[in-house]
Amino acid sequence: MTAQPAYDRDTLIAWMAEHGIDQTTHDHPAVFTVDEGHDIKAALPGAHTKNLFLKDKKGRLWLISAEQKTVIDLKAAPKTIGSDRVSFGNETLMYETLGVRPGSVTALALINDVDRRVTFVIDKVLWDADIVNFHPLANTATTALTQAAFRRFLSEIEREPLVIDFGAALPDEAAATI
Repeated sequence: MTAQPAYDRDTLIAWMAEHGIDQTTHDHPAVFTVDEGHDIKAALPGAHTKNLFLKDKKGRLWLISAEQKTVIDLKAAPKTIGSDRVSFGNETLMYETLGVRPGSVTALALINDVDRRVTFVIDKVLWDADIVNFHPLANTATTALTQAAFRRFLSEIEREPLVIDFGAALPDEAAATI
């Protein structure tokens, strides 16, 4: 049986308050895919995200956070991020490392990756956005952070992201994209 993660939505929000990381969290019905949340996101300013939890054939784990409209070419991504062939990580591994379930994957879940098993990759568009929106470890809310607050969060948990411009090269039409 997998141990409970150190942080859930409530303890994450409390931790951010204790560390002076300003955020605004909006409750909403559960959202499991990027497409399901368009009406909710329309009322929330800032860049909205999609997050991919991946595993390569050597067993390395990756979390890619991108702006929701960014095309991620899963065939080209390994070369771009310095990996081998990737596939989606399973739910057990996701919960074990990030403490979240499918539909709730978020960069904020890196707070639960105390063993630093997951390499964090962020889309340059998201890295440059004034406001970023992530699930706060649950897909029933969206947490908005200024870019400065998000970078402070990463600094506090001692995580350096790999910033990639996924929009620099357009995928060919036959590529598997997300």
